[in-house]
Amino acid sequence: MSTHLLVLLHGMWGSPVHLAELHRIVRETIPDPALHILLAETNKEDGTYDGIDWGGERVAEEIVAEVDKLKQEGRKVAKFSITGYSLGGLVARYVVGILRQRAFFDEIRPVNFNTIATPHLGLPRYRSLLSSFTSYIGPRLLSRTGEQFFCADRWSLKGRPLLEVMADPDRIFYQALAGFETIRIYANSVNDRTVPYVTSAIEVEDPFALRSITGLEININQQYRPLLKSYSLPPVAPPLPVKPIMMSPAWFKSLKAPMLPPRLQFNFPTNLMIYALLPVLIPLFMSLGIVRLSLASRSSRARIRLLEKDASNTERLANILAQLEMQVEGAVVDLIDDDAHAADPPLDDPERGTEKGCRSPKSPPELPILTSTQRRMAAWLNSLPLKKELAYFPDVMNAHALIICRDVKNFESHRQGEYIVRHWAESFVF
Repeated sequence: MSTHLLVLLHGMWGSPVHLAELHRIVRETIPDPALHILLAETNKEDGTYDGIDWGGERVAEEIVAEVDKLKQEGRKVAKFSITGYSLGGLVARYVVGILRQRAFFDEIRPVNFNTIATPHLGLPRYRSLLSSFTSYIGPRLLSRTGEQFFCADRWSLKGRPLLEVMADPDRIFYQALAGFETIRIYANSVNDRTVPYVTSAIEVEDPFALRSITGLEININQQYRPLLKSYSLPPVAPPLPVKPIMMSPAWFKSLKAPMLPPRLQFNFPTNLMIYALLPVLIPLFMSLGIVRLSLASRSSRARIRLLEKDASNTERLANILAQLEMQVEGAVVDLIDDDAHAADPPLDDPERGTEKGCRSPKSPPELPILTSTQRRMAAWLNSLPLKKELAYFPDVMNAHALIICRDVKNFESHRQGEYIVRHWAESFVF
């Protein structure tokens, strides 16, 4: 039986559970048994610290094993599609390069390549103290993945970061991506505090950010409607509930922490006690979080050292690509490209943001700062036949989880993203 294999990849700290709504809705939309869905799980939770490359190696092995398993069941995989959420989109781009290098696509047709809220250009910086702090601490607390997120790694022998190599048209990752019949990326136009619009939509400008900068309320349905190619924005918003008068008894009873799941929401007067303890609880939980990240990063680096020492890994794509970099980048064309990369100051360079870099000193703090390397990556990736779909969640604190309905059991608000998930499922080329 001819089979179409669809692989779903979760994000940072994620697991297949986060993709439950994608799995459910695509099954409802395409009930044909010829569609086989693989929820990749070899790179879940703490394994996501180990880097895009090592995570991609694991997922590639899982895919090959699944194809062999289906073959033994009398099901021949003839078509292949992959969808990655957040970090999973970067892992997906690495995976297809590995599969191409292994001649996987010689007999299997690549059909759909989708990413949802994926930082294709890495995580951009902003002119704020918090952004400077996260840019400094991220590569240190998130192990190899953090370094690659912030383009602080030196993946190739010429010192280029992995994301730049993956975006290079002369490299196997880009060429594998170009082989898909449909390349569709989904991005949040506003309120994604985790993966901002510019990197998930692969754009060097953010017109939506100008709302908060200029203080103007933009009618998104009119002025920016051409940019919002989403499935169907909610036609009419439900009437808002009447808010109680501030400081009234009803107001105190209504206080809820919007970021907490229902089981951690407390009623009056327990909610007031919790809020009174916030000055103690917030530093405590932040300290515990940093300790947790440090321990996980330390464990990840230990795993990576063992992987790199394993003789069976010497012919993996990371090493093959490193050899290619050494051979090819001696050419004049790549030397020019290396010179351009060298013009970018390092992330912690105090001169970054002056004429040496690409940040304008007059840029408002809300606008992202893209290096010349990130802009070059955007130009390369936009030369692909990308179909860009924008989601719009104007009234939430962080839209990153909503776009895939990541946890509808604990957060009712995550159901708002169902129209995006259904668009993804209905656009799937079967």
